[in-house]
Amino acid sequence: MKPSSLSLFDLAPGKVLLDRYRVLKANRENGMSAAFRVVDESLDAERELQAFPASLFENPKQAESFADALRAWGELDTPAVVALENVEVLGDGSVLTVTEFPQGKLLRDVFKEGGRFGAQEVLNLGDQLLAGLEDSHSKGLIHGDIKPATIFVGGESPQLVDGGVTPGLWAAKHLGTQTALIGTPFYAPLEQFGGDCPDERSDMYNLATVMYELLTGVMPWAGRSYIEVFQSKMQPEAPSMRQLAPDVEVDRGLETAIAKALRGKRMERHASASEFRASLASVSVA
Repeated sequence: MKPSSLSLFDLAPGKVLLDRYRVLKANRENGMSAAFRVVDESLDAERELQAFPASLFENPKQAESFADALRAWGELDTPAVVALENVEVLGDGSVLTVTEFPQGKLLRDVFKEGGRFGAQEVLNLGDQLLAGLEDSHSKGLIHGDIKPATIFVGGESPQLVDGGVTPGLWAAKHLGTQTALIGTPFYAPLEQFGGDCPDERSDMYNLATVMYELLTGVMPWAGRSYIEVFQSKMQPEAPSMRQLAPDVEVDRGLETAIAKALRGKRMERHASASEFRASLASVSVA
């Protein structure tokens, strides 16, 4: 039986949600939701259950709209995006999603522990994630918030989590052209700061920012505040990698491919994930 509301007590270890998902422990969290390692008792398999609180939405209709946007991701079958299995809206407007349990560790944690990645590692990561974006974009699905905290690595393939959350919230809240950024400032393209919904080129911009960071150890965009980051991005191109990390040697072809995805004007970026992927495929590193 579906519960009518959700409280923190319902998410404690040992609790069972939706009559089948037994909570094991917290797995990760962000400013909008919390995700838990659970066991699907009907399948005896581990899953990740993510809880979006009712306070995130203005009314139940928004929650239903958000849930509908996420359900479309259940049709996607690609190793680079964790598979969505279930989306439920509770009576109080809370939204629960259930996916396969992501493999490996968050890229954010791996990067924090080990530092910069080698060029071939970054090429492999970019190629596999862009293959996943090819599949999702072909179905009209936009991730909207690719960053080290939404990428798992260490499994058979890198995997994206939280697919569709950002554009789903944007659409559910009917933001239109309002100045409201839903996303992560350091990884979001300039147009999202003005209230635009993310699109295919936004996803590539996100991923290119991650790749730049992995190669150099620094972000391409300076600033500590929302306004400072916004102002840093108001330039046609990202700073060269040598400028920000003079001790790092990066293949010119690899930097060029990444730099194109980071153009300030979205129409000057790669036209598609396939184009970006082909650009990376032409790079040969030692």
